[in-house]
Amino acid sequence: MDIILISIVLLIVLTTLLVTGVWIGVSLAIVGAVTFVFFSSADTFSALPISMWGALDSWELAALPLFIWMGEILFRTKLSDQMFEGLSPWVERLPGGLLHVNVIACGLFGSVCGSTAATTATVAKAAIPELKRRGYDEKLCLGSLCGSGTLGILIPPSVTMIIYAVAAQVPIIELFAAGLMPALLIMILFMAYIILKCLSNPELAPKPVTYSNWAMKFRALYQLIPVTVLIVFVIWVIFAGYATATEAAAFGAIGSLVLAFIGGNLSWHNFRVSLLGATKVSVMIMFILAGAAFLSKAMAYTGIPRGLAEWVSVQQLAPWALISTLTIIYLVLGTALDGTSMIVLTSSVVIPMIQAAGIDLVWFGIFIILMVELSEITPPVGFNLFILQAMTGRDSTYVAWASIPFFLLLTISVVAITVFPEIVLWLPKVLVR
Repeated sequence: MDIILISIVLLIVLTTLLVTGVWIGVSLAIVGAVTFVFFSSADTFSALPISMWGALDSWELAALPLFIWMGEILFRTKLSDQMFEGLSPWVERLPGGLLHVNVIACGLFGSVCGSTAATTATVAKAAIPELKRRGYDEKLCLGSLCGSGTLGILIPPSVTMIIYAVAAQVPIIELFAAGLMPALLIMILFMAYIILKCLSNPELAPKPVTYSNWAMKFRALYQLIPVTVLIVFVIWVIFAGYATATEAAAFGAIGSLVLAFIGGNLSWHNFRVSLLGATKVSVMIMFILAGAAFLSKAMAYTGIPRGLAEWVSVQQLAPWALISTLTIIYLVLGTALDGTSMIVLTSSVVIPMIQAAGIDLVWFGIFIILMVELSEITPPVGFNLFILQAMTGRDSTYVAWASIPFFLLLTISVVAITVFPEIVLWLPKVLVR
């Protein structure tokens, strides 16, 4: 049967399963079984355990639950309050004032968390009440939180990066390094927009009655010492070569327990709840990866990835044309799927096409991370929209409208790394390659 026809049939089966509410991991495994039974002569039952075990039997993947646990522990500490108090005196003179704390705090917490949901919720629980009390514009506050919260998966360590690195077989350390410059670019874009917006309408961000002096600013920095030490330590041991990403994840988890203990938040309840939360999220992701691995094995037997890669070579599509097409596809997928699902559903088909087009897989990893970031603030299933909806009582449509400017700024960052790929590739060359 023609490869295109097989692809259409499998896509219809997968879409039907997902629409009817079947779990994503189960849906992927079912499509893989259908592929083996009807479009391949291979033995389904022998391929199932081998492919699933092979996908999960990974030293790099062991970092996943540890980084998730680190974020779960810190989510239950006073870290967000400390970051807000430590950063506030340093940005109060900028147009936009404390709105810049949303951006910087999300970047800091993303450095020790690796999760969009945890980053958004942690910073929002400190920022929303304080900014509301001071009379800041609610839409600009929610939009900046919704957009900046996505930095949790772009700044290392990132759970989503680990998933992509395993799927694409690229070094996790290179991917971690590649995310730093784009993250800095996004933070600058967000802060520049807040400044311009508040210059045009000063009522959006009221100025404080009195400003902090230099003594107060430096005293406030003590609040940032715990998170800064943990960030620097985790990233340093990775790039200095003293630990792999997995070993650094273990150090990070221990460090977060120490911070929780010092802060008086390491109760038995918090320990148990954080461990259960990390276990649930990790198992969910592993289940999806196992189903995707089985489907990838089945797809390999049909020759679909190879056929698509050959089609790309024959068509001689320019890299920018392929990336433009994938951008549209991922934007559409982002309206219905979460980031993990987007990566594992498409990797078996897309990665051979990217390799055939001669595009760097590390660069493409950051591109797809940015696509996932866009999906986090895209209705109807944007996780950040749900989080802020729950924390404010506003409906997700209101939050989505508030986040539109930051959605556009993220889109600009995608264009920037496409036109200037060295934004992504320069740091991995300097630190790793």
